[in-house]
Amino acid sequence: MDLITKQKDLEAAIAELSKSDFVTVDTEFIRETTFWPELCLIQMAAPGVTALVDPLSADIDLKPFFDLMANERVTKVFHAARQDIEIIFHLGGLIPHPVFDSQVAATVCGFGDSISYDQLVSRITGAHIDKSSRFTDWRRRPLTDKQLSYALADVTHLIDVYAHLKEELTREGRAHWLNEEMALLTARETYDPHPDDAWRRLKLRIKKPIEFAVLQQVATWREYEARERNVPRGRVIKDDAIYEVAQQQPRDAEALGRLRTIPRGWERSSSATGLLAAVARALALPKEELPRLPRPAQAPEGAAAAAELLKVLLKLVADRQGVAAKMLASSDDIDRIAAEGAAADVPAMSGWRREVFGEEALKLVRGELALRFNKRRVEVFEATAKAAQAAE
Repeated sequence: MDLITKQKDLEAAIAELSKSDFVTVDTEFIRETTFWPELCLIQMAAPGVTALVDPLSADIDLKPFFDLMANERVTKVFHAARQDIEIIFHLGGLIPHPVFDSQVAATVCGFGDSISYDQLVSRITGAHIDKSSRFTDWRRRPLTDKQLSYALADVTHLIDVYAHLKEELTREGRAHWLNEEMALLTARETYDPHPDDAWRRLKLRIKKPIEFAVLQQVATWREYEARERNVPRGRVIKDDAIYEVAQQQPRDAEALGRLRTIPRGWERSSSATGLLAAVARALALPKEELPRLPRPAQAPEGAAAAAELLKVLLKLVADRQGVAAKMLASSDDIDRIAAEGAAADVPAMSGWRREVFGEEALKLVRGELALRFNKRRVEVFEATAKAAQAAE
């Protein structure tokens, strides 16, 4: 097998792949020491066509690849697509479309929660994938035939997996389930978060509005710094340091240097100057402009008990549908439905999830459905009108 390192060979391969109505895609990348993933290899396949592309080659311009990713006539098939799409978005400025994620499709089809690629291939095709090259440093050249063979297997087996899952989705009437999931997966905001929202990645270990303001400003500063320097966020400053800075609010290098989470001498660096400027911006905010601390609403009386019943219902519905319970509703979804009913703005109350679980959950909360234990099994049954009135 040959690694494509010349532009004319890439263009020829893309021309062949573009003739198919779908193409399977995978990427190999390194991101341990960078903010942005470093693309090292692109694998693609369609019936009768395979391609291994070397994006590190000086003679390669990836524009034909990005054109294929944007080609609406060709479905792009990935497994666990999010990081692959992130790379394509960062380098090519586009979100592939249309997309079929075999991991999500497998979950919808009842293969369990977040099944791995090799497990899925084994269950559908019976093939065994040699995983000995999994921890390859994909930046090193030349790549061995064994490494290339391993990489290519990530897309060749996916052809049969795609055909099987597509057929099963049609047979089970769940194609629209997957379409809704793919709409979320390919939303631009998923891959283009604003640095001002970087604080949302952090746990709010703070108690005062001024601490929240400092945390927001420092998190935003760190996000810009990490992107500009192309280093992981933790290489700029650790999360624990952000929490301590938010609480102690150092105004100068001396105060910063006294913090337990700040490495010795770091307070004299140019990065420290940027951090202190972020703290100063927060401290300069008038009291009336300080951000409000997000606080969960007080759950009404009985919500905790309702949530326990909803968890039982969720398990029953998930078993009936043959899908993972997490696919239908999260713990937060359950708590919100128990407390807010139809007003709960959660994924379980929209789209196909509402059809499958949300409507039954509302009926249970309203007393229109009930649970009972019968012959060692929990059953769902319609409640009497009298019982439903008593529940209101």
